[in-house]
Amino acid sequence: MQLVVARIGRAHGIKGEVTVEVRTDEPELRLGPGAVLTTDPAGAGPLTIETGRVHSGRLLLRFEGVSDRSGAEALRNTLLIAEIDPEELPEGEDEYYDHQLMDLDVVTADGTEVGRITEISHLPSQDLFIVERPDGSEVMIPFVEEIVTEIDLEEQRAVINPPPGLIDDRAEIASSREDAPGEEES
Repeated sequence: MQLVVARIGRAHGIKGEVTVEVRTDEPELRLGPGAVLTTDPAGAGPLTIETGRVHSGRLLLRFEGVSDRSGAEALRNTLLIAEIDPEELPEGEDEYYDHQLMDLDVVTADGTEVGRITEISHLPSQDLFIVERPDGSEVMIPFVEEIVTEIDLEEQRAVINPPPGLIDDRAEIASSREDAPGEEES
C-alpha cells in the first residue's frame, strides 16, 4: 500500500537541499537517510534520501544524485510516497492511516446512520471526514476527539457526537443576552 508522506517545497541553499511539507506523523521512520521513496509524478523518482535535518522548524532533505539548486528546484511540488504493509498500524494509540478510515460507516452515539467516509481532508488546523449521506449529499465532520468519540475498526464504524447544526439544519441558537426588563418585543 502506498502512503503520501511529504511534498517537496522550495530549494534551500545551493547544495541540493529542499524543504518538505511533512504529511506523516512518523517522519523519523518514513523520511530518514536511506529511505527510498516513489514519487508523483513518477518520472521524478524513485528518490533516495541522503541526508535530513531540521532548520528553523522546517525539515530539509537532500536526495542522492541531486547536488545543486537547479536539481532541487526541479523537484518542487513532487509528492513523496512510501510503500507500507497494509497490516501495519501507526505507532501511537488513537492514530490511524487514511486507508483504515475510508469507507467506515458513521453513526451517532444512539445508532442513527449518518453515512460513510469517502474522503479525508488534511487541513492545517485539523482533519475532516467527508461523509456521503444516504441521500447522496455530503457533510464534513471535524476529526476531533470532542466530535468523533470512537473509531471501531473491527465493526467498521466511526461514532460521532455532533454539535447541533453539524449534520442537520436544526441548529440551537442560544441568545447571548436576556431581554432587558421593560423592553417590549416588536
